Amino acid sequence: MSRRARLKIAGQPFHVIQRGNNRSETFLGRDDFVLYLGLLNELAPLFECATHAYVLMPNHVHMLITPSEADGLSLLMKHLGQRYAQHFNRVHGRTGTLWEGRFKSSLVHDESYLFTCQRYIELNPVRARIVDDPWDYPWVSYRANAGREPSTLSARHRLYLQLGATEDERCDALLHARIMGPRARTREREVRPLAPPARSLPACPLPSARHAGSREASVKRAVVAPDLHCPSAPASSP
Repeated sequence: MSRRARLKIAGQPFHVIQRGNNRSETFLGRDDFVLYLGLLNELAPLFECATHAYVLMPNHVHMLITPSEADGLSLLMKHLGQRYAQHFNRVHGRTGTLWEGRFKSSLVHDESYLFTCQRYIELNPVRARIVDDPWDYPWVSYRANAGREPSTLSARHRLYLQLGATEDERCDALLHARIMGPRARTREREVRPLAPPARSLPACPLPSARHAGSREASVKRAVVAPDLHCPSAPASSP
C-alpha cells in the first residue's frame, strides 16, 4: 500500500511532531538538547523555514513552523532528523533508528488554531509535570517569545506580535486564551481538538530580522488550562 502524500503548502504554518522510536528517549543530556537546537538554528534558514515555537521533550519534539517554499519543511526535517540521529548514535554507542517513522505535520488553518498550537507546545513541560512554569524549562521557546531571552532561532509569528503593544501583554493574552473565540474555548475545556476552520490564514513571509536583544518585562505565571489533546496529523510522505 502506497504512503499518503504529505501536504505541502508554502507560507502557511504547520504543527510538527517527531517522536522517539517506541517512545524511547531521544535526549539523554544537556549536550543533546543543545545540539538539536543548534542544528535547527543552522538548517531552518537554509531551507527557508521560520520557527515560531518549539519544545524538546525527553522523547519527542513539537514545533510550529512556516516554510516559505512548499518542500522546505520536508527538507528541513529530513536533514535535521538524519544529522541528529547520527550524532546521537555515535555519542551514545547505539545503532538503528532513533525516530518513530516519519515526522507528522498538521496544517494550522486559522488564527485561533495557531494560538492554540503555540500554547499547547510551550505549555507541554507544565502538563507533563516536569516544571510548574514554562519559564523554568530551558528547551522551550517560551522565554524567547516572551522577549526575555535573545534568540536567533525563534521567529515570532506576525499574528502573535499583534496580540499586544508590549511583551507582557502578548504573553498574557496568549497564555490566558483571550485571543480565542467562545467556541474554541469551549472545545479546549472539553479537551477536544479544534474543528476545521472556515477561513485560511494569510501567507506568513519569513521575518527580515531576528529578535536580537532581551527586553525587561514582567511575565506573569502561566495559568495552565485543562490538558489538550495534541492536534492529529496525517500520516504522509516527507
